[in-house]
Amino acid sequence: MPQRIQSPSSINCYKICARCYYYRYIKKMALPPSIYMLRGKIVHSALEDFFKISISEIDKNCYEFELNVILQSLFSQKWKESEEELRSLNLTEQKLNFFHDESVSMLNNWFENFMGRLNKRSKNSELTLNQSFEDLKPETEIYFKSEEHMVQGYIDAIHKIDGKVSIIDYKTSRSSKITKEYELQLAIYAMFYQERHGVLPNYVGIDFVNDRVKYLEVDNAMVELAKKEARIIQENTASEDIEDYPSSNHPYCDCSKYQEVLEKTTLSKFIDQNV
Repeated sequence: MPQRIQSPSSINCYKICARCYYYRYIKKMALPPSIYMLRGKIVHSALEDFFKISISEIDKNCYEFELNVILQSLFSQKWKESEEELRSLNLTEQKLNFFHDESVSMLNNWFENFMGRLNKRSKNSELTLNQSFEDLKPETEIYFKSEEHMVQGYIDAIHKIDGKVSIIDYKTSRSSKITKEYELQLAIYAMFYQERHGVLPNYVGIDFVNDRVKYLEVDNAMVELAKKEARIIQENTASEDIEDYPSSNHPYCDCSKYQEVLEKTTLSKFIDQNV
């Protein structure tokens, strides 16, 4: 059987619960979307498009106000475009409004942090505001694939500032702790970068939109960890037998949700066959 192309998400899924991995990546079962997943997608998209704007057209006398209006307008547009998906969650109007307003607050926090960096850079150098913005602008949504280790994924942002390379992933979680799962994800990103460019990035980090960016310095040990985990998952997922994928009962295990999907699918097929 050919090796599967893995991802940071599939590797972390396996490490949390092998049975969940089986349902999601071998049986190709999809769980209903959650508000957290949709909110994350909307915020990511707004931030990605924010860095596509041309700041040269911004009034320099009120650039901070205009940039904030642009960011919030992008978010509002993305939220509206996702309205059908959001309604499908069957949340109350109060709940949807809560998550909308919380997301606005997160983006305001992110914007304040970004403006702090932008203003500091433009004031402490001979760069114009436009040049400072261009310097802070990352490459976004870059696809990587390791043929050697059979892992692929998208990186949210790669910053190249003052000769230093930082790989950043956006998170809209309420917690702002770099967990072991996040560390492994970032290690895989560092491996991607080294394979493509022949050098290690200087830093990897999580931009907690609700808090701030937290960095880890990259070293060879981090990349070796990514290679090791890529090798382990290939060794452990060659089988398609469900018995080879035990449930872990981990706090983040979704086995019960997959069981609900299975039961509904089975019931639906039974009804169709007997109508």
